Amino acid sequence: MTLLQVNHLIVEFPNRHGKLRALDDISFEIAPGEILGVVGESGAGKSLTGAAIVGLLDSPGQIAGGQILLEGQRIDNLPYEQMRHLRGRKIGAIFQDPLTSLNPLYTIGRQLIETIQTHLPVSDKEARARAIALLQDTGIPAAEQRLEHYPHQFSGGMRQRVVIALALAAEPKLIVADEPTTALDVSIQAQIIMLLKTICKQRGAAVMLITHDMGVIAETCDRVAVMYAGRIVEMGPVHDVIHHPAHPYTAGLMAAIPDITADHERLHQIDGAMPRLNAIPTGCAFNPRCSQKFARCSTDRPDLMIAGVTLAACWLHASNGHVA
Repeated sequence: MTLLQVNHLIVEFPNRHGKLRALDDISFEIAPGEILGVVGESGAGKSLTGAAIVGLLDSPGQIAGGQILLEGQRIDNLPYEQMRHLRGRKIGAIFQDPLTSLNPLYTIGRQLIETIQTHLPVSDKEARARAIALLQDTGIPAAEQRLEHYPHQFSGGMRQRVVIALALAAEPKLIVADEPTTALDVSIQAQIIMLLKTICKQRGAAVMLITHDMGVIAETCDRVAVMYAGRIVEMGPVHDVIHHPAHPYTAGLMAAIPDITADHERLHQIDGAMPRLNAIPTGCAFNPRCSQKFARCSTDRPDLMIAGVTLAACWLHASNGHVA
């Protein structure tokens, strides 16, 4: 069963010279209780994909093609008010900086209770009890007393827990978490990741976890989609993508991770940089940086193909056939 389905999504930004295509034919799905990791360098289109799903694309960005379906219902063409209601009720969002998600002028309790009562038909007493339970579930001690505190009275890790509680307030079916651990200490990161996993497995929610950290992906996700220059270049079960990468870009990402068992001193790096939107090369966008390219890579753009257990957009796997 599929909860979220993204079909051939295209996002464009109009400018003086025409349109810049920031997301180009993105397709994936997530099942209830599954955590899909979306990974790639800055500028790959990870956060843009999340923003399109949540309905928070920055102007002048617009969905120019494709469909987004939640529980079989198309949501990418909904009016603003309808999408706003859906965003709290069926889709929860967790962002990188918790301070941008919390109102500094209101207590945590007021923000949680308002969110709960906006989306669920409960009394003040029930909403307060639910708010306390959410704070307890997300590991905040003395939850009842903490309801009366303001965001600045919480540490970074505790603020992120409050944001997770807010995202879970209306029991959403889908959670889009955009770099939820980046601004936190490593030890706190581990706690937040464990919390996210536990809560989502218990509640059966699907999670789209956006990050640039393969360590977080390995620790948290069931499947992973690797993005490059606005496209998915590899997708499959986490273990297979990490240990047997089928796309040269994924292999480069994995080789750049320090290995404490190896004795070489230098880290591998991928030469070059991600192309700008107005300078994406023809053929495979990764071809100028790829050590395994051949003539076809510079002329024809590959779609996802079967590459063992995973799917990879790479002509090295052309004999295996394309995936619709």
